[in-house]
Amino acid sequence: MAFFKNIFWHGIGIDLGTANTLIYVPDKGPVLREPSVVAVDENTNMVRWVGEEARAMIGRTPQGIKAIRPLKDGVIADLDHAKIMLKRFVERVTGAGGIKNPDMAIGVPSGVTSVERIAIKSAAENARASQIYLPEEPMAAAIGANLPVTEPTGSMIVDIGGGTTEVAVISLSGIVVNESIRVAGDELSEAIILYLKKVHSLAIGERTAEEIKFRLGSAYKTADNERLDVRGLSLLNHVPRTITISRGEVREAMQDPLKIIVDAVKRTLERTPPELAADIFSRGIVITGGGALLSGLDELISHETEVPVFVADDPLSSVAIGTGKMLTDPTYRRVLEQCLFRKS
Repeated sequence: MAFFKNIFWHGIGIDLGTANTLIYVPDKGPVLREPSVVAVDENTNMVRWVGEEARAMIGRTPQGIKAIRPLKDGVIADLDHAKIMLKRFVERVTGAGGIKNPDMAIGVPSGVTSVERIAIKSAAENARASQIYLPEEPMAAAIGANLPVTEPTGSMIVDIGGGTTEVAVISLSGIVVNESIRVAGDELSEAIILYLKKVHSLAIGERTAEEIKFRLGSAYKTADNERLDVRGLSLLNHVPRTITISRGEVREAMQDPLKIIVDAVKRTLERTPPELAADIFSRGIVITGGGALLSGLDELISHETEVPVFVADDPLSSVAIGTGKMLTDPTYRRVLEQCLFRKS
């Protein structure tokens, strides 16, 4: 029990996501949720802002300032800026006189490579981590969603983040079958951008696409066909133009990436051992991550798989909560010990 007593007082759980970073502190829960964005001064290459302040500059940066997303497809793409971003986020949480040299459990995609693991470890060390644990995101999400991962029963989790979709079947503290695809929320937004270019000859930015996705996005047909005025740049005469799009159009725009996600769920079910598959068919599939908030996604997956689908209580925080629980709850000791980073 001494192993857990030490971690309890010094550990923080981190969901280092493509779109957002969340940090979980024991006894407090998720205390930080910030966009994974940095704003850099191009003249000095110094990071001026991180998080929400930096995100506000995407597509609107003044001359000499560049907004950068250091993570892509769930892993670090720009190590130097990722290090600075994570360090500043951790400093906000720990503060002066707070947790010193905390142990960190950072969720990683199940398809992460050894090189990508080393990059995350480097960023954690720069943030003054002591012990570093890299649990796989579907396991962390399942724990955060309160699934019985330590029991001899099958639990299926679908975690749809900004850069990756993680699908896994879990039993007895281990992942039995899983699939990680680099198609998720970012691809849904990109599909909207491409649709408006192709169908309406209108160029829009990333933030506008995200707003359309949040306000009109749906995965399954409904009677509601709400409309929204969208302003962008005409590709025909290069002047500002406003068009009106419907919920049905947005659903049509996103159908290709949604099909890829659903197909990954189907393939995982097909590879699941019969006994565990029976558990899943009776208990259902749980979806987490920002993508779980897309209207009708649970209905679409259920319709395509003929399995009940439920959205986690707090889908945005599931991975962060799960990493924090691993550090504080002895129930997950076996899971935690397996993901201690050891450089080979």
